[in-house]
Amino acid sequence: MSELALRRPLMNRRYTLEVRQQMAWPWQAMILTVSLVLGLLISGAILVWAGVPAGELLNEFVFLTLFDAQSLKAVLFQASPLIMVGLAGCLAFRAKFWNLGLEGQMIFGAIGATAITMWEIGSPAMRLPLMIIAAMACGLLWSVAPVLLRLKLQVNEIVSTLMLNYIAINFLLHLMYGAWKDPKDAFPYSPKYESFELLPDLANGLSLSIPIAIGTALLVLWFVSISRGGLYLRFVDKSPQVARSVGVPVARTILLAVLFSGALAGLAGLMVAAGQEGRLTHSFYVGYGFSGILIAFLARNNPIAATCAALLIATLFVAGRSLQVFYQIPFAMVQLIQAVLVICVASSDFFIRHRIRRVQAGD
Repeated sequence: MSELALRRPLMNRRYTLEVRQQMAWPWQAMILTVSLVLGLLISGAILVWAGVPAGELLNEFVFLTLFDAQSLKAVLFQASPLIMVGLAGCLAFRAKFWNLGLEGQMIFGAIGATAITMWEIGSPAMRLPLMIIAAMACGLLWSVAPVLLRLKLQVNEIVSTLMLNYIAINFLLHLMYGAWKDPKDAFPYSPKYESFELLPDLANGLSLSIPIAIGTALLVLWFVSISRGGLYLRFVDKSPQVARSVGVPVARTILLAVLFSGALAGLAGLMVAAGQEGRLTHSFYVGYGFSGILIAFLARNNPIAATCAALLIATLFVAGRSLQVFYQIPFAMVQLIQAVLVICVASSDFFIRHRIRRVQAGD
C-alpha cells in the first residue's frame, strides 16, 4: 500500500464486502467466543440495571450454581431435555430443514408416552421402555407431514412446522381439560404416573435422563461424523444442488434427518413429563422449542457443542430461579438473556461468512 493511500482521509477510503470461501475452525471458535462473551456482558448489564448487585453476578451464576452439589444436580437435570431438543434442532438444521416444530413434536412425544400409562399397556417392568418407544414414534410421526410437504410440494417448512405447533398445543389442551384430566381435582393435568413409569434416579440422586442425553449426543456425533448418512448430510448442508448432481440421495437424507430430529424431540417430551413433572401437564413444553433453536444456533449444529450450550442454558434457568427468589427478577428476564445471546451469535455468523477488504486506488 502506497504512502499516499495510507494518508488518505478515513471517510474517503473505499471498502468492499466479500464472501469468505472458508474460515479455519480456530478463527470461527474465536469469533463465537467473543460473541458469547459480548452477549454475557450485555446480559450482565441488563441484570445490574434490573437491580442485581454487580458483585453478586459471578457468585449467582458460577459459584452458587456450579460449585454447589444440589444446584449442579439441578443444572444436569434441567440440561437433559435441553440436550435432546438441541440435538433435534442440529440434525434438522444440518439438512437445511428449519424445524421450528420442536415444541409440537415434544407435545406428541409426551402424549404418546402418557397414552401408554393411561391405557396401562404392557407389564410394569415393560411400561417405561414402551413409553420411550411411543414418545419417539409419536415425535417422529408428527414430523412426517412437514418434511413430505417440503419434499413433494415445496411448502416452506417454517410455516408448516409453526402451524403444527398450534395444532399440537390445542390438542394437548383438549386432552388436559377433557378426557385425560385428573379426576381428583379440576387442574389441567393428567393423573400422576406410577413409580415404575417415571425415569428413575441413579446414584447420588442423578436421574436416568442424564446418561440417556449423553448417550444420545454420542450417537448423534457418530451419525454426523462417521456414518454414510452423516457424509450425505454434510453434502446436503453445503449445497443440496451440488449434492444432487454427484448422486447423493438428497430427499432421502433430508427425510432421515428430520425423522430422527422428530424422534429426539419426542424423547425430550418424555424426559420432561416422566422425569420432571411426573405427569402430563398443559404447559410442560413452554420455552423448550425456542431453547432448542438457540442451542443449535450456538453450537453451529455440532452435537458436542450443543451439549455444552444446553448446559449453559440450563445454568441460566437454574440461576434465573434463584434471581427470582432473592431479587424478584421475572423469568422473562432469563428469556431476554437467551434472546441477547441469539442476536450476538447471529451477528457473529456475519463475520464468519464475510470480510471487509480495503479497495486500492487502482482496483
